[in-house]
Amino acid sequence: MTRRIFKAVFATSFAALAAVLILTTAVLYQYFTGEQRRELHDEAAYLAAGVEADGLNYLNIAGKGNTRITWVAGDGAVLFDNQADVGEMENHGTRQEIRLALENGTGESSRYSSTLAKETYNYAVRLNDGTVLRVSRTDFSIFSIIMGMLSPVAVVAFLVLVGSGILAARLAKSIVRPINDIDPEHPDMAQTYPELDPLLQRIARQNRLIREQMEELKQRQQEFSEITDNMSEGLLVLSPAAEIISYNRSAREILGMEYTGKRQSVFVWNRSQALRDAVEKAQKGQHCEENLELDGHVYQLIANPVSRNDEIVGMLLLVLDVTEKERWDSLRREFTANVSHELKTPLTSISGYAEMMKEGLVPAEDMGEMAERIYHEARRLMALVGDVIELSRLDAGGAGQEMEILDLAALAAQVAEPLSASAQKREISIKLETEPVTVRGIPRVLEEMIYNLCDNAVKYNKQGGSVLIQVRRIGKGARLVVEDTGIGIPFEDQERVFERFYRVDKSHSREMGGTGLGLSIVKHGAMIHNARLRLDSEPGKGTRIQVDFPFV
Repeated sequence: MTRRIFKAVFATSFAALAAVLILTTAVLYQYFTGEQRRELHDEAAYLAAGVEADGLNYLNIAGKGNTRITWVAGDGAVLFDNQADVGEMENHGTRQEIRLALENGTGESSRYSSTLAKETYNYAVRLNDGTVLRVSRTDFSIFSIIMGMLSPVAVVAFLVLVGSGILAARLAKSIVRPINDIDPEHPDMAQTYPELDPLLQRIARQNRLIREQMEELKQRQQEFSEITDNMSEGLLVLSPAAEIISYNRSAREILGMEYTGKRQSVFVWNRSQALRDAVEKAQKGQHCEENLELDGHVYQLIANPVSRNDEIVGMLLLVLDVTEKERWDSLRREFTANVSHELKTPLTSISGYAEMMKEGLVPAEDMGEMAERIYHEARRLMALVGDVIELSRLDAGGAGQEMEILDLAALAAQVAEPLSASAQKREISIKLETEPVTVRGIPRVLEEMIYNLCDNAVKYNKQGGSVLIQVRRIGKGARLVVEDTGIGIPFEDQERVFERFYRVDKSHSREMGGTGLGLSIVKHGAMIHNARLRLDSEPGKGTRIQVDFPFV
């Protein structure tokens, strides 16, 4: 804008200067031409008087000047010319100025010479003897006037143009300065031209509208970011070319992404086939679900295309951590298989014994022994079903069972008493070392935990061994210890004994009537009560299991 104002002012000044020069030249031309002709009239009058007084002698003397003097007879013959040979000159009777002078006493004419590019002014006076005296002089031309004024005009033009340039620059700045000083955020407070007030008011209204819209968008963006950043699932927004447009905190942590300030392909951060398959199907407009294994975790990838007017404009990729779900599915499948196997074994035995009895293959004297075996397998089956049911309750977190404040020492004594009979058969002593201490827990679950620990200590003990049950206060919590002098657990099996259906010696466990779920029940019961479980065992010397309960 400044440049346009400068050009406009400068062009106006130049045009004004040119107009002044043209007008001045025209005025000067008119002035000098008029003065020249008046001088020529006066000179003609003086010469006419001299010729009438002295004739040709006077002309020979006066004709030495710059003015051309021609003396013409009444019939047009040239009598004298100070610049040409009279003998070679044509008759001048038809010349306008000569003809007018013979008729009116004076005459004048102007003739332009294209050869010389000059205009000649002629003035004629009739003398008393009927002859005509003509004087001629070349007029001032525009070019001669301009050439005469060239130096001063050039100086003046230069000064005028420089001055107009400076003036134009300052004027442009002064015009633009109030506009440049307008605060775009507060245009209605600007001190500028009244003509701009309607425009500035519209800009101010537009600014307010834009600020309100931006504030709303910012708030929505913030809400969206807060929601997505608090999602445990990873969320990525991808372009049709699989470039990352947006992502949340979980996606960044799962895929190990880093902000680079520019769009990058999602494959820069993960090149797995599962991710590639999911993205490629979404690019084709298909919904896709794939599992991705990464850093010991299993993630489910859910890819969906985003389309507009039947054109794919982007993709949404959801990353779900299904590690725990997969683990539980695996445990469920393993548990189902184990339960089926464990149930099948006693059922097969019962069915086999019953079939032998039905077919009369068992002698009468062996019927009691066979019935005893069926009874033993049935009891084992019932114990297994009971443990499965109990474990299912514990998997549900003890749902439906209320926590109570219990005396752990009294509960341990109550549980140990029914085991005395089976321990005495093998000459195993059970010793209680307790002190009153309370815990907060589910009575049935705590009882089951203590029973399984003590039952294992008796079952897997040596003939004539011992079992020590300790309950005491530790700090603000409580500690339960069950220690035996039994066969112990090999070091390589100690990490797995709490798994469901895991047995160190399967034949010995079945002989003892074990289900393989006892220590698994202890583990889940400890988890429900936020208790810490510790196992210390040495093969051939015994096992010590410690359960630390938190402060009530």
